[in-house]
Amino acid sequence: MNRAGVGQGAGDPDADEAALQQALDAMASAGVALACRAIRAGDEAALLPAEAVSIASTRPDRRRASGAARLAARDLLRARGIGACAIPRAPSGEPIWPEGWTGSLAHDRIWAVAALGRVGEVGSLGIDVEPAEPLPDDILALVVRPDDRLPAPGSPLDARLVFSAKEAVYKATFPLHRRILDYDDIAIDLPRGFATTRTGHAARLFHTSTPCIVTLAVVEP
Repeated sequence: MNRAGVGQGAGDPDADEAALQQALDAMASAGVALACRAIRAGDEAALLPAEAVSIASTRPDRRRASGAARLAARDLLRARGIGACAIPRAPSGEPIWPEGWTGSLAHDRIWAVAALGRVGEVGSLGIDVEPAEPLPDDILALVVRPDDRLPAPGSPLDARLVFSAKEAVYKATFPLHRRILDYDDIAIDLPRGFATTRTGHAARLFHTSTPCIVTLAVVEP
């Protein structure tokens, strides 16, 4: 699936981080915990050895964001009695979680986010983070397809929400079918908070748009 996210500047990272965490707590689905972190200089040093070798990119900004996402995930695991553990990247791209847990990681240029659920309570999770900005017109035509349903009246952020939802749904469903999906393969119903795929999967959608867009896709067990 094509990736087209772009970052944005942040104001006070601590205040924005607290505001985003409050929004994530409010949008979390039953059985799912969410965490965020404003990406900070030095977060790349948080990568544990197994994580560091599993991430192919040598770009400092990519490794820094990956470290921030894993710090957020380890906070969630620690709150559930799981000590510091590696969350390496599988060759296919998804994070490998401790036994009994499932989740998802995402980041843009400013934010890293993590979702966590217990296997059996949720089927699969996908999370995405995007700037709260309209989607560029050239990308909009690729992302928003005839099967997608947007609210009426519309909002300048609707197309970005569709984009974010498709990213989250892709992450949630890929471990279930191991197939690459394009934008045409995922239908988003924003008013209902629901998505379907041509592989026969369905996901509930939850999102917030302050101070950035975060979308959570939940596939039932």
